[in-house]
Amino acid sequence: MRVLFVGDVVGRVGRRILAEGLAALRPRLDPDLVIVNGENAAGGVGLTEETADEILAAGCDIVTGGNHTWDKGEVLRVLESRPRVLRPANYPPGAPGRGSTVVEARGGVPVAVVNLLGRVFMDPVDDPFRAADVLVAEAREGARVVVVDFHAEATSEKIAMGWYLDGRVSAVVGTHTHVATADERVLPGGTAYITDVGMTGPHDSVIGVEKRDVLERFLTQRPTRFTTASGDPRLSAVLVDVDAETGTALDIRRVRYPEPPDRTAP
Repeated sequence: MRVLFVGDVVGRVGRRILAEGLAALRPRLDPDLVIVNGENAAGGVGLTEETADEILAAGCDIVTGGNHTWDKGEVLRVLESRPRVLRPANYPPGAPGRGSTVVEARGGVPVAVVNLLGRVFMDPVDDPFRAADVLVAEAREGARVVVVDFHAEATSEKIAMGWYLDGRVSAVVGTHTHVATADERVLPGGTAYITDVGMTGPHDSVIGVEKRDVLERFLTQRPTRFTTASGDPRLSAVLVDVDAETGTALDIRRVRYPEPPDRTAP
C-alpha cells in the first residue's frame, strides 16, 4: 500500500496548491491514504473549522498538528467534532482532542497515525519518546501500518526518534522546519524515515513568511509583524510504500509539485 504524507500547509496559498497538487498527483502516485500536516493552514498559524474542512475536502484522510495547534481558539471545536484532525499526543493529560487514530485506507487496510511534538528548542511538553512507547504499542493492536508525524525543531531529536522506533512503525516523518531534507531512507528495521518533509506553500519566502518582514526582524532585533507570503507555491511530500501485511516499509521517496527542473541535465 502507499501513503502520501504532505508537509506543513502554510496559509491560503498552501491550501490552494495542496488541492491543485493532489488532483494532479493522485492519478500518477495512486496513494491509498493521504496525511497532511495542517498546523499552519489558517493565515500561517493554527487551524480553523473552515481551513480544516478545506484540507479534508481536497482529498486528505488525516490532518496532523504541531506547536501552532492552539493558535486559533476555534481549534477546540475542530478537535471535538472532526476525529480525523489530530494534535500532538504528548501534551499534558486533559488537553482537548486526540493524538492518534486508526483509519481505514483504501482497500480496507487499517492504518494508525500518531502525532508527536519535539522538546528541543520548543515549548515544554511531555516526553515524546515515552509517549511513543505507549501510543505505538496501542496502535499496533489495531493496525500493522503505523505512521508517526514527529513535529520537531532539532534534526538530532528527529533522527533519534527514527532510530528509536525503527522496526516498530512503518514510517517516522519529520515536520515543522518547512525545509525539506534529502535524507529519506528505509532504516534497517524496516521503518521509512525523513528528517523533514518540507513545506506546502509559498517558497518565495522565509519558511512561508514575507522576506522583508523576517529581514527586518533580523536586522533591527525589534518585534515585526509577520505576513504570510504568496509567491512560488509548491507542494512538498513523501510517498511511502508499505507491506500491508507486515507494516514494513519498502520504499520512501520525495514528491514535489510542480516537479522541479532536472538540474543534473547537461
